[in-house]
Amino acid sequence: MTSTQETIATQQAEIVAKHTEELWRVNQEIHSHPELAFKETHAHDTVCGLLESLGYSVTRHAHGLKTWTAFEVEAGSDGGVVVYNAEYDALPGIGRACGHNLIATSSIAAFLATADALKANNISGRVRLLGTPGEEEGGGKVALLSAGAYRGVDACLMGHPGPLLAPVDGVVHVPFMAVVGVTVTFNGVNAHAGNAPWLGKNALDAAVGAYNNISMLRQQMSPEQRVHAVITHGGDRANVIPHRTEMRILIRASTNADLEATRPRIASCSQGAADATGCTVDLRWDHHYKDLQCSGLIESAFAKNAAMQGRTYMAKAPTGSGASTDQGNYEIPSIHPIFLLDVEDPSIGPHHRKFAATAGTRASFAIALEFAKVMAATGLDILQSGALREELTSELAAARNGRT
Repeated sequence: MTSTQETIATQQAEIVAKHTEELWRVNQEIHSHPELAFKETHAHDTVCGLLESLGYSVTRHAHGLKTWTAFEVEAGSDGGVVVYNAEYDALPGIGRACGHNLIATSSIAAFLATADALKANNISGRVRLLGTPGEEEGGGKVALLSAGAYRGVDACLMGHPGPLLAPVDGVVHVPFMAVVGVTVTFNGVNAHAGNAPWLGKNALDAAVGAYNNISMLRQQMSPEQRVHAVITHGGDRANVIPHRTEMRILIRASTNADLEATRPRIASCSQGAADATGCTVDLRWDHHYKDLQCSGLIESAFAKNAAMQGRTYMAKAPTGSGASTDQGNYEIPSIHPIFLLDVEDPSIGPHHRKFAATAGTRASFAIALEFAKVMAATGLDILQSGALREELTSELAAARNGRT
């Protein structure tokens, strides 16, 4: 590390330290007010309020309707553009069990550190913090991509907390699966369940049949594929043959091509159950997250900065995560490292109540800030190097040619 790099790294660390208590308050506000996808009004207003109090001009409800819980803030001028994503939606019933309060906090800290470094050292370039709602359900980043939020961006960075499964600070590269969601509605005919059930067409039987069909299909699916389903509406009264039921199904695969091959098999499971019960079926496909393909060049820069800051990051996870993210739909170079938290039981990962509790601790907050410093240094590397940005463009073009 050169003396200039050391100076800037020190400056970035000082900025994070300067704002630690403000960031802690924001982190706690988000953690203690869990909000579902596209309803993250408290998180949106809390983060925007902090940034505005620090003198930044924030676009609230960015790139959409007034009810849209995205925001955007940018600092710097000319040069390249780097974006840090801030997620802040929660899960129903288990709150911050995916640690999105830490994702938001780390990206805010990285933005502040990068913005200050640009100004203090008269470096050309722009850094943007983008509030990205609805990762758990609905694909907020997919919608933001369509709305032009990432147009002209050279790189996009963010990270995600995970359980401490190895004696390291984190993992640079973790495979994430493609996923698509579908709402399946069965329509039958009501009848009195005791008096004349034969006059009905049982939509609950159709939903149960579809669920069982999917369970049988799993045996013939490859280990790299996943299907999970719940019956979200099973009827209204036990003494009435249900005329309408609804299921929610998620399909995952290690590649987008495999996902598309599996999609019609799930449709057949649903249609078969409808035919067997005399019901009709409607499949409403929605958010589609592609498998995550990160930039090797940015990952290398991240690993270099982690080592310079005394952090130990595993280069690649030995196995896939089994999870998915809308970070993978980008048409821009991106990374998505994992920073590890000391969960009470290391076998417990995201989407568990104990992980939610861990995500709210001061110790986890401190880990997120250490991750933010590495991310800030990596973002600044990209902004300082036109040659690297050109290489990122070439790398992305090559990746697109090999992706379906």
